[in-house]
Amino acid sequence: MAERSDSEEVKLLGMWASPFSRRIEIALTLKDVSYEFSEEDITNKSSLLLQLNPVYKMIPVLVHNGKPISESLLILEYIDETWRDNPILPQDPYERAMARFWAKFVDEQIYVTAMKVVGKIGEERDAVVEATRDLLMFLEKELVGKDFFGGRSLGFVDIVATLVAFWLMRTEEIVGVKVVPVEKFPEIHRWRFELFEVSIKTKTTSFWAVTEVLTGVNGC
Repeated sequence: MAERSDSEEVKLLGMWASPFSRRIEIALTLKDVSYEFSEEDITNKSSLLLQLNPVYKMIPVLVHNGKPISESLLILEYIDETWRDNPILPQDPYERAMARFWAKFVDEQIYVTAMKVVGKIGEERDAVVEATRDLLMFLEKELVGKDFFGGRSLGFVDIVATLVAFWLMRTEEIVGVKVVPVEKFPEIHRWRFELFEVSIKTKTTSFWAVTEVLTGVNGC
């Protein structure tokens, strides 16, 4: 990890199983920023979490030199603007706007819809699965001819969309239905393993832990 002055504090309040928390770990890893990780129990929220995020009372929260930032998309942008090396957002204004568009699409459309799969059975579940697939097809088309959503290198949308690989694909095992079948979404599955290759190149614990889950290496 990158060296920082003794006066600089970087701390992340998160949870290992949260794709929103994992996003921040990936970004900090790509930026080579050292940080302290504080594991939170969302069923028994710590007084520190409630103090740092009194509005939403949720993870993740990044603390930089005593200043807390919440909401994962905002944290990612803060990280990118604070540590300039290895930018994760495009430099071109139009491309940057489109990256934000697709990031919101993942959170506000795919995640919200896919969440409804849990607890549904029969025709209700089938309808939600189809609705989720319809949304995922937009991402599938965005990946055609690209290594990553941003082009040749991992960027903002890739980090946000790990929600699909980390959370949604693991949820398939719980609900017992393939939401993202490889025959229907070959580009998404190819991209998923591109993420794994990035983890090998970075050789960092946090990114490796994420991609172990992405690819099912650790089986949990």
